[in-house]
Amino acid sequence: MSASETLTIDGFKVPIQGERNLLEVIRKAHIELPTFCYHSELSIYGACRLCVVDVEGRGMIAACSTLPEPGMRVRTQTGPIRELRKVNLELLLASGDHDCPTCGKSGSCKLQSLAQRLGVDKVRFNAPRETKPLDTSSHGLVRDPNKCVLCGDCVRVCQEIQGLGVLDFTRRGSQVTVAPAFDMAMADVECVQCGQCAAVCPTGAITVKQDVDEVHAALNDPSKTVVVQVAPAVRVALGELFGLGDDSHVMGRAVAALRRLGFDKVFDTAFAADLTIMEEGAEFLSRRAKGEKLPLFTSCCPAWVQFMEQEYAAELPHLSSCRSPQQMFGSLAKDTLPKELGIDRKDLVVVSIMPCTAKKSEARRPEFGVEGNPDVDYVITTQELGRMIQNAGLALGELEPEGMDMPFGFKTGGGIIFGNSGGVTEAVIRNVVGVLGEGPILEQVRSTKGRRTAVLDLPGGEVRIAVVHGLANARALMEDVRAGREHYDFVEVMACPGGCSGGAGQPVALDSRTRQRRADSLRRLDASMDLRVSKDNSLVTQAYKDHLGEPNSPEAHRLLHTHYSIRRRIQGEGIALTEAGGARIPVSVCVGTSCHIRGSQRLLQSLLHHVEEQELGEEVEIRATFCMEACDRGPSVRVAGHTLHRADLEGVKALIEKARKGELEPSEAGHACH
Repeated sequence: MSASETLTIDGFKVPIQGERNLLEVIRKAHIELPTFCYHSELSIYGACRLCVVDVEGRGMIAACSTLPEPGMRVRTQTGPIRELRKVNLELLLASGDHDCPTCGKSGSCKLQSLAQRLGVDKVRFNAPRETKPLDTSSHGLVRDPNKCVLCGDCVRVCQEIQGLGVLDFTRRGSQVTVAPAFDMAMADVECVQCGQCAAVCPTGAITVKQDVDEVHAALNDPSKTVVVQVAPAVRVALGELFGLGDDSHVMGRAVAALRRLGFDKVFDTAFAADLTIMEEGAEFLSRRAKGEKLPLFTSCCPAWVQFMEQEYAAELPHLSSCRSPQQMFGSLAKDTLPKELGIDRKDLVVVSIMPCTAKKSEARRPEFGVEGNPDVDYVITTQELGRMIQNAGLALGELEPEGMDMPFGFKTGGGIIFGNSGGVTEAVIRNVVGVLGEGPILEQVRSTKGRRTAVLDLPGGEVRIAVVHGLANARALMEDVRAGREHYDFVEVMACPGGCSGGAGQPVALDSRTRQRRADSLRRLDASMDLRVSKDNSLVTQAYKDHLGEPNSPEAHRLLHTHYSIRRRIQGEGIALTEAGGARIPVSVCVGTSCHIRGSQRLLQSLLHHVEEQELGEEVEIRATFCMEACDRGPSVRVAGHTLHRADLEGVKALIEKARKGELEPSEAGHACH
């Protein structure tokens, strides 16, 4: 190795092999530099300055934002560096309310762990702070702006991985904060509650909303029979909270723990995943035979479903009408178990343990219930289950494994792999063509790329399939399909990177290696199953015989399918940005996500500048508003009741001028032009 291909770190030669920054080279040398705002899958922000190093001839610089160069001489642990890191960390601690013992992130907080690692045992600074209210409006998340340290992780993951831009920096100087548009509540904006902001938040500024108390209350109510379903991805992550690693008996030990906590029956969501394959497969084959409504998009991921309802209303007929496995289970359980147990439906409580925060919101959808009684009463995450087990003083690793209850505890490997991105597609392939093991198609489906495609040869012709994870990737695929650049027959979408195994309700994992380990564990569990094809699940077959008839039958549709509608998360008359009222001409610019991506923010700024420059403030009222029901045709602007889609500045100016001259005829109001 020549000197030109290396640099020197703390006296040791280290090769440069395509790393994108100095931090990656240093970590390759087995030196774990402290970082706070750095994530390998997000853009580089470089704000925390904890990864500072001393580069000969340059002084102290941030390693994350510095390119590695041959011949560099780097020191990572000098006295001044250590002191600067401590000062920077103290400033972060002083910037908010960081009462660790009572924080929801205690034990998994990066700020807390760095303070311990760097030896910060007191904070010498005392920044004045204004206590801000908590945002508890959404079903799955809690936002505490008092704990925010402006690292920008949530902003970047929402914009770059999910393509939503729900959170951003607002205000200036010492008043800078991270918040939704116009300081609105999370429940009132286009958040799909995927929770990836909570997953990357290094403090307690965004956390998973806890429903443990409600579950305990149900368990302690003698009039209630409480059953629980456990999602496939939970079994490969729960052990992380107890240092059990890849213990193959974690699920059996969890079943034992759940019974000790007081649950009357313990079932497996993978049973309902097998059921989903039967229903979704029949739905796909029916559509294909009729030549209608393809591609078929999967509907297992509630964050993806909500994303479709908000932004791709025109494509909703392509979304599978199948409920998610969670909701299929809840519906079937509440329809059958009360009769078998001799109780009323209202006295049966169904609890879900999920890797996902969006499942909390899904369970609250009004269509998933009967006369106000929900099919799934409570959803808790893997994190919350771990907390319940710890609070009960149960030593999970020492419990003898136990089996699940029947019939809803029986599953195949096809149901287990639902927890991975590509798992639904692989289960469909198994059901339709019986492919197991390795092969070019399965290798492509199992890839970790954000979008992957494959072609199946089936009777009747080829079937083009696509697998996508991350909503930004999903948006790109949707735009390609709309524009005719891509053609698919079956598309699987999951909102979280890596699928459910990377859900925000899982134990905090800050790198892709943990997600990959979980995915590999699910595949090993699948490989160990005697039955690996969903149609071979005899108890699913029995459920059809006893309750459902056959896949896609009227009774199956009643219990296992649903419908979708446009959901406007940001509503109201909008926010006035100029003087309002009087005889002014009302002009509303949609700044919802879809229109924002298509340039509405720039259009709004240009329009405000035009009104100011032309001194039209006495004649024109400008408002920022949301959702004009044309997310695919943005930017959308409404002038005196006349809506202009795919608007540009000149078109809006012309419409305003027409209204000023009284030439905007009443018959035109409310009509759309393009």
